[in-house]
Amino acid sequence: MSQEFTESELEAYLDEALSPDEMATIESELRADPELGERLAVINGRRDAGIHTIGEIWRRHRLSCPNREQLGSYLLEALDQEQSAYCRFHIEEVGCRFCNANLHDLRMQQEEADDVAASRRTKYFQSSAGYLRGK
Repeated sequence: MSQEFTESELEAYLDEALSPDEMATIESELRADPELGERLAVINGRRDAGIHTIGEIWRRHRLSCPNREQLGSYLLEALDQEQSAYCRFHIEEVGCRFCNANLHDLRMQQEEADDVAASRRTKYFQSSAGYLRGK
C-alpha cells in the first residue's frame, strides 16, 4: 500500500522545498504508484493555468525566508535576539534548503576571505622583512 501525501506536500515536492529524506520518499512512491504521478500532473496543470493557492504563492516566493543580507548578519551574529531566533528557527527547525544553501555559500565566502586576508598579511610581512632593522 502506498503512502498518502497531502496537496501541500506534493506542491512542496514540486518546489523542491522538502528535506532530502522527504523528497526521496515521494520519488520512491512515484515509481511505485502511477496515481501519485497523476496527482502531480494535476497540480502542475493547475499551476500552468495560473491557479494558485496562498500557501503555494508563499512558498514559491519564499516570503518567510530571510534575505541574503539578513543571513549574512546572522552568520556574523549581528542580528538582534528576535531576528536571530527567527533565522535559527527557519534554518534549523524548518530546514529551508534555499536558506541553508545561501548560508553555506556565505560561510564559504567568509572562509575564503579569511584565507585571502591571512595570505595577504603573510605577503606584507615577507615583503617588508628586509626593511626591518633590529635595534
